[in-house]
Amino acid sequence: MKLEIFKERWRLAGNNIMKLIVPMVIFFSAFLGSAQNESEKKYLIEDVPAVLQRADFCGEACIEMYLKKLGVEVTQDDVFNVSGLEPALGRGCYTRELLNAMKALGFKLGDLSTTCPKVNPAKPEEIEKCFNDMIADLKRGKPSIVCTHYNDAANSSEHFRLILGYDPASDEILYNEPAEENGAYRKMKKEVFLKLWPLKYSADEWSIIRIVLDIEKSKVKIPERKKPQVKKIIGKTGAVEEVRSLPPTNADLMQHVRNLKQKYAGRKLNYIVEPPFVVVGDLDAVTLKGFSEKTIRWTVNMLMKSYFEYYPSRILTIWLLKDADSFGEYCKLITGNDPHTPYGFYSSQNDCLIMNIGTGGGTLVHEIVHPFIEANFPGCPSWLNEGLGSLYEQCSERNGQIAGLTNWRLAGLQKAIKRNDLPDFETLTGYSVNEFYGGTKGDNYAQSRYLCYYLQEKGLLVKFYKEFNANYHDDPTGYKSLMKILDVKDMKQFQSDWQKYVMKLTFP
Repeated sequence: MKLEIFKERWRLAGNNIMKLIVPMVIFFSAFLGSAQNESEKKYLIEDVPAVLQRADFCGEACIEMYLKKLGVEVTQDDVFNVSGLEPALGRGCYTRELLNAMKALGFKLGDLSTTCPKVNPAKPEEIEKCFNDMIADLKRGKPSIVCTHYNDAANSSEHFRLILGYDPASDEILYNEPAEENGAYRKMKKEVFLKLWPLKYSADEWSIIRIVLDIEKSKVKIPERKKPQVKKIIGKTGAVEEVRSLPPTNADLMQHVRNLKQKYAGRKLNYIVEPPFVVVGDLDAVTLKGFSEKTIRWTVNMLMKSYFEYYPSRILTIWLLKDADSFGEYCKLITGNDPHTPYGFYSSQNDCLIMNIGTGGGTLVHEIVHPFIEANFPGCPSWLNEGLGSLYEQCSERNGQIAGLTNWRLAGLQKAIKRNDLPDFETLTGYSVNEFYGGTKGDNYAQSRYLCYYLQEKGLLVKFYKEFNANYHDDPTGYKSLMKILDVKDMKQFQSDWQKYVMKLTFP
């Protein structure tokens, strides 16, 4: 009997123990399974579109991609433009400038020591920790921009990529590649990534660059974009071109500089950005900057203030060359031809102004007029185009406006007047391109210049330019507009009076 009671009690105790053990087994099995699933879970930030970078804008494009994911339209050009990077350097943002741009856009930033930690090459666990930190940020939904070598080739360039995920099952990172078409969600083995990631600036200390993208949509500071007035014109080639009331952006100017530096690599040249131009020359940097600020910037500001609304349709290069030999060399290099003048010229075909600046800055001011005329008054006849250009070969500022002064062309004009060798104004204004630039070119320039000078001194030049430009289709030579602004009917008498006026002028 006692034995039966003992067996029953043992059975009941066993049942109770099982009731305790089974839930514990289930719990620990679930816990271990959960831990295993967690370690094998694929982390991915979805729906980040790929954006193809402009040249050297890999970091800028990565930021654009993520902001597009958030539904914010900020372009890679916008990113560069707010970075503060000097476009004359001809490169995109490095890490520090990218951080400057991100700060301007409203991103939360870590300090540079966490963005660019130093690691010991002899301690691979330090690189592994950086990798694990990146995965931890992915787990909380934060992608990273990393700077790696582009590939494992010798002298491979450094390159920004956008890290969006990690798959432990295949041991691969997932990233958007800005430098190639169809760059969304590319895959790279962790082993390969860890070889490309460290930037080996020294043998005993490597740099790991990773920028966490941490921002809410509502916190993005969208850069202010001024909207230019846009006008379509027929360019000199007959093609339709667009001109704008704002100069090119820093991003566009940087791309232009970069192309020039690649094309003329190995030559001792200095570069300055002076919107809407890029200024290049074999002058020393200080002298080049002086011409850029004191001559080019001043001229552009004065011309825009008095005459023009639109900038040239594309970025033009101004070449400032130190002497006749250098001028001849670069004319041949750029245009394929020897120079047709010892001073300088504007080549619309080659998108540049080429100057022998050793002869002075007068021709530079003259030639700057031409691309602005091209953009604002495409049908402008040669007499006014060259009349305005040559007027400002010798100029100054008067009451806040650009003002032409008498110059070396006066002597030749006065001799032509004495010879009674000038065409009447109806003939001059009606000359075709070939007729104007024909055998008496010097006299045509001078007569046009001093007609503009006369109008200027009577306070009528800007008024005439605007009247003629507005009525060009009914008055393609400007002769009717000239009569209207002068308020004369007898142009023969006017020319006689004008010639007497010119004969009283002096230079110097």
